Amino acid sequence: MKLATLKALVAAVEEGSLRAAARRVGVSQPALTKMIRELEVELSASLLVRTSRGVVPTAQGSVLYQHALKVLKELGAAVDEISQLGGQMRGELNIGAVPLAVMLLIPETLRTFGREFPDIRLRVSEELYIAQLQRLRLGEVDVAVGGIPAGLSSGEFVVEQLMTTSMVVVVRKGSALALATSLQQLSGAKWVYTGVSSDSGYAKMLFESHGLAAPPVGAVVNSTLVLFSLVATGDYVGLMPRQIAVHPLAAEFLAIVPVAEMGLPLAVGAIVRSDAVVSPVLRHFIAHLHRAAHQLSRDPSA
Repeated sequence: MKLATLKALVAAVEEGSLRAAARRVGVSQPALTKMIRELEVELSASLLVRTSRGVVPTAQGSVLYQHALKVLKELGAAVDEISQLGGQMRGELNIGAVPLAVMLLIPETLRTFGREFPDIRLRVSEELYIAQLQRLRLGEVDVAVGGIPAGLSSGEFVVEQLMTTSMVVVVRKGSALALATSLQQLSGAKWVYTGVSSDSGYAKMLFESHGLAAPPVGAVVNSTLVLFSLVATGDYVGLMPRQIAVHPLAAEFLAIVPVAEMGLPLAVGAIVRSDAVVSPVLRHFIAHLHRAAHQLSRDPSA
């Protein structure tokens, strides 16, 4: 199975047209059709079906397409890593980051890293840590930057802690709930749970860590933006990292509730797969993350 034929199949599936696929890989349409046919003969299976709108993959074609993507990505990563070992810092990094990292660590990291390595393409996607870990498992991101979950498998992931923070109780600015001085006084309020279900979440963890029953679930969200919107405009209570709650973009709309109980501690780290090859560029990126975290720790307003 030749690399060129795999590239031809990927182009045909993604373009949905043999003519467009041929232009993409730089060959004539008859030559591309021959490449696809070679694959079909080799596998004894039909890979593409012609329609009035172009071509679509068969079930077998879809399977080969998915595996071909992984092969091409791994090969591209190998070429980039070899170049990096030779001192040519080029390639691409895919980063998954929680909102806390996006707001506080990523901007400074991108500024300093981008200045040192201008030829590295960076792609940043905002995710909750649950989605990050799944994308990390699938190899869709090279590193996940976010809260370090309890019970994280050391055999599956390697973690470098970057900073620690505290999840604090927040409500809408001007809300009567902002006058509460204990979690018990907020036990009947509507809480926003961040996660995939009401069986987990920082609110439940906070209450249970102080020997209290979990508060009522007002809403379950999987986005910090939705959490912010609900708390800032309604009579909801939520938990946010202190650095986000005091950030000028949030402080105009949110108030930290001065409860006597200690906030929920949260460690933020860079997480990579234990079986992944950590490229020189990724090592440099994590070093810049550490630098940004150190700078943030010296900021008295954080």
